[in-house]
Amino acid sequence: METRDRREEALTHLRGAAAKSQRSGNVPFPPAFVIAAAGQDTPPPLARMIQGGQGGAVRLALYLCITMMATSKPYDLKAPPIPKSWARMLALDPGTGARRVSRNLKWLADNGFIKLEPRWGGAPAITLLSPAGSGGEYVRPIEQGRYIGVPIEFWTQGWLLDLSPTAVALLLVLLNELGGKDKPRYVTAEKRHRYGLSSDTWTKATKELVQHQLLRVGQETQGSFYEYERRRNTYWVEVERLKEQP
Repeated sequence: METRDRREEALTHLRGAAAKSQRSGNVPFPPAFVIAAAGQDTPPPLARMIQGGQGGAVRLALYLCITMMATSKPYDLKAPPIPKSWARMLALDPGTGARRVSRNLKWLADNGFIKLEPRWGGAPAITLLSPAGSGGEYVRPIEQGRYIGVPIEFWTQGWLLDLSPTAVALLLVLLNELGGKDKPRYVTAEKRHRYGLSSDTWTKATKELVQHQLLRVGQETQGSFYEYERRRNTYWVEVERLKEQP
């Protein structure tokens, strides 16, 4: 099957999963998923999840889909797709996709993001756990106060399929930074460190989001007339663009 055909099949499956979940509006994620607490040396869950090349891409896509699909307590998928079906939903290569899915579902379970329970005659049931990767119970982010809202069209328009994992990560980071703001925002060096994304990753992901018209990068001057002035980048996510096709 050609790559284009795989994408169209994947889009059909993603739209079916979204319809079955009866999602509308935004899918919520907690800030703690994308940013480490002040003074914490370890990378936040999102940065850890995307490490490892292509493996990171699959595990992030799986996690985002599971979060979108598990809508009510106990936030589980009692009859989830089998690995081959997951591979179709993510437009993975038919020859290796199922193995990659199985390997990365195990990674998510081993790292405390989901629980896998054997099920007779089918794929293991999946229960969503704390986005912190602690193995604790999942609590809806909207019950905890502020949250990052990702439009359902991220899935139904196929952005999940077209964006690299680093671009997806930066998108979530900037949605967190801009939450409730009405103008472009500068991200301090201290904040960037807490997000756990390298400068190279930040630069490449920025370029990708700009190319997709999802991100607008501006500049502002720091310092007064009597001080050293320097220009710094500001960021604004074009959220409405997510509701259109890539």
